[in-house]
This record gives sequence, structure tokens and C-alpha cells, in this order.
Amino acid sequence: MKVTTSAKSTELIKPKRLQSGQTLGVFTPSSPSYKDGEELFVNGVKNLEKCGFKVKLGTLTERRASEGYRSASPQARAQEFMELVLDPAVHGLISTIGGNNSSSMIPWLDFAAIRQSRKPICGYSDVTSLHAAILKFSGLRTFYGPAVMCWFGDWPDGIQESTEWFLEAVSGHQTGPRSVHAPAQWSNHMRNWQNGDWQTKTREWKKNEGWKILNAGEAKGEILAFNLNTILCAAGTGYWPDFSGKILLLEDMDAPHSRTERALQQLSLIGVFDEIKGLIFSKPEVYNPQGAAFGYDELIREMVGKRPYPIVTNFDCGHTVPMITIPQLSPVALLAHPKKPVEFTFLDGAIS
Repeated sequence: MKVTTSAKSTELIKPKRLQSGQTLGVFTPSSPSYKDGEELFVNGVKNLEKCGFKVKLGTLTERRASEGYRSASPQARAQEFMELVLDPAVHGLISTIGGNNSSSMIPWLDFAAIRQSRKPICGYSDVTSLHAAILKFSGLRTFYGPAVMCWFGDWPDGIQESTEWFLEAVSGHQTGPRSVHAPAQWSNHMRNWQNGDWQTKTREWKKNEGWKILNAGEAKGEILAFNLNTILCAAGTGYWPDFSGKILLLEDMDAPHSRTERALQQLSLIGVFDEIKGLIFSKPEVYNPQGAAFGYDELIREMVGKRPYPIVTNFDCGHTVPMITIPQLSPVALLAHPKKPVEFTFLDGAIS
């Protein structure tokens, strides 16, 4: 049966705080990547347990369901998700990984029940589709943050700073402002999941140059964090976000210049860059200028154009590590002054 129930009110509400000893439910909204990295998946589950949580795998995830590029049909994936939402023994949800087809679940979700549950829901990349739909139809704040395999699965203990930022977002920050600073180092080191490289090859780290200012300024507003290419799939749909007055954070996995130009041009034509009051780009996992003599920042300047608000690049939320967890629609302050480090502050707690 197709479920399209929406909440009676989409006024934003905070999820309940996750506490040590409570249970996180794991759902697989798109790619069955446990088939390519079973040991990495299991390690991610163990690291969530080391954080003090119990873990319950969704029905598809527990039996490692796979239909090639997806775990199961849209209906089955939505059913797994809703079973965890409705289970009183489960207190929060986190995705196995992303993929390409989380959006197929949307028509089959019960958004009123999601709102009523007030459970923290976390994931990134392709899970962007679920963030946008839940925010729009449930009015429940979600968390743009790590998944089980990336980055809790990283050998041996996950990515420590990513874990700390996740715990701060879903468990620690209830009231008052909290500032976030650029990490000292970052990594996009890819290691093979199937031949053991992810365990035997030490992750390579690079010095973080800090968050770069493309346009100076100050902004305060609610933040939205999305994967660039995934959010464009929502254009023209009922779950397209309201960008008015928001600070927008965009991140990508692969960033070939040609695709980045096309995506940014579409956002520009839709009018998104006219509506927002601040813009942040996170580090892509893979830059690819495709022979162009200009870099990623120069392409952003060209596509976004002159704006009256701060524009910052080289941020740390997405497919590189460590990853800052972003509570969606949290009020933030972004200060980008020349010759000073960028200041980024969550102005209020994300949970209740």
C-alpha cells in the first residue's frame, strides 16, 4: 500500500536526544554496499556500539538484501525504514551508506509517523533526498552526518573527530552556542574494501589549509546541508526545499568541472543563489578539472557570480574526513573576514 501521509504541521521540531545505552536502527536506503565491504560494515556497527549504543539492523540490512545496485524495491526499503521509525525499542536511525536511489522511497513513507517519533535520523550523500523530504513533509530536524560504513567503518575505530561531532550533534548539544573549527588535517585517501587495503594501508592525511573565503561577509540563518547532484533531483517536486534566507552547504563526491558547472548553473537558473544569505562548499573527495586551466574555486566564482553574502569553500562536511555533522535547519552564524580564520557557530542546540 502506498503511504503518502504528511504531517498536519511542518513547523520544525527538534528530535529527542540520543543517550548512551539506547538503540540505533540501521537502514539501507539505496546501495547494498555491505556486499562489497562486509567486514567494513561490521566494523562500523562495532564502532557504534563502542560509542555506547545498541544497534538493531533493519530487516533488509540484517539479511544483506541486494538487487544489484539497490538493496530492494522502493516499497521494501521504505518498509524497513518505517519499521525502525515505529519500533519503540529504536531511538534513532542511521544509514548504511548512500547510493543513487534513496528518493524512490519517498512516496512510501509515513511522514506523520516520522514526525511523531521525533527520532534522530542521520546519513549523507544520496540520503540528501530523505533529508529534504522529511524536513518538508514531517518538519523533523535530521542530521547530515556519517553513515555506518563511512565513516564509522574506518579501520580500526572509525574517524575519531567525525564520531565526536556526531555525538555532539545527536547527544551533547541541547542549548547555547557551540563553535566549530577547521580540523588540523583531512584525508580523501581511498583504499580498496575488497582486498583488505582499508585495514592494512594506513590512511594518508594532508594538512588542512583551513576554510577559504571566496566572498567576505557575515550571515546568520538556518543551515541546509545537501549533496549537490542529489538535491537537484528534487527540482520540480513537492519536496524541493525552501531556500529563502538559508545558509546553504553543498558537498560532492566526484567533482568533474563539467558536471559541477552544469549543477551550479541549474541552481543559479532556479534562483537558489538569489534566495540564500550564505554559501558553503565542502571539500569534494575527487577534484577533476578535466583539462581546464582554472580550479574549483574559480569555477564556483564564475557560476555563482557576485553576491552580497559570505561564500566559503574547503569546508569539512561530506565525502572527505573528518566530517562535521550538520543538524538541518539549525541556526548558525558564518563570519568570513579577510586575514582571519572563518568562524562557524551553531547558535542553539539541535536536540531536546
